[in-house]
Amino acid sequence: MIRRVLVVGAGQMGAGIAQVAAEAGRDVVLVDVSEARLQGGRAQIDASLARLTKKGTLSQADAQAALARITTSVELAAGQGAELAIEAIVEEREAKRRLLAELDRLMAAPAILASNTSTLPITDLAAATGRPDRVVGMHFMNPPPVMALIEVVAGLTTSEETVRAVSDEAAAYGKTPVRVRDMAGFVSNRVLMPMLNEAVYCLMEGIADAEGIDAVMRLGMNHPLGPLALADLIGLDTCLAILEILQRELGDPKYRPCPLWRSYVQAGYLGRKSGRGFYTYAQVPPEKRARS
Repeated sequence: MIRRVLVVGAGQMGAGIAQVAAEAGRDVVLVDVSEARLQGGRAQIDASLARLTKKGTLSQADAQAALARITTSVELAAGQGAELAIEAIVEEREAKRRLLAELDRLMAAPAILASNTSTLPITDLAAATGRPDRVVGMHFMNPPPVMALIEVVAGLTTSEETVRAVSDEAAAYGKTPVRVRDMAGFVSNRVLMPMLNEAVYCLMEGIADAEGIDAVMRLGMNHPLGPLALADLIGLDTCLAILEILQRELGDPKYRPCPLWRSYVQAGYLGRKSGRGFYTYAQVPPEKRARS
């Protein structure tokens, strides 16, 4: 049974994963490279739990108990003893492989190493470790405290025991685990990213403005959030990285990112986290703009 969870990365996804695990009764160690990032992650968790208590979906006592289960550290070694380590760092192959190799050296032999990658093949990431049978994809949807799905991705060498363990863990978090093949983008981004990309092409070509494009998809297709607003929530840099990985791994030109993605990212328009994307948001402090 998993009682202690290490989450590496205190950004939008990592903080949300830490919250979900803590709500499920796990002792959580949240690690990042600086105290500033950890403070930002803690603030996100505080705000999220406050929203849940205000809605009445979580009691004040349960929220306080969840907070008490989360400790933070800038030292990866603080997570020793965890039965499950979940990496939720930047969506870059080499960075994830380096981290997984370090976790492999640090964690006890039975520990499971899970990646929250949204696109990268698990087989390749697992090859950076000496325990590829214990490496698995555990792709949470954004934001983790709200979304009900976790894609469970088995690499070529991932054992069935590992798949069952993380599927059971996902269910313990109140999520629905769906097993998917180890192909770039899995199911979620294989379907979602081309839609977002096409919405950006519509904007670039002047077919409608951002509000109009999002209104068509919300009111006409019953999507809860329009594609451009969703891209802002995910992060335009993250979306661009995913599209580039899909194009590279699958070799299909249909994943070619719209040039407007690159222009926005080059300008620092990254979405909500930077204060501006396809829409303009409240000013974000400069030290938080690079957080993923």
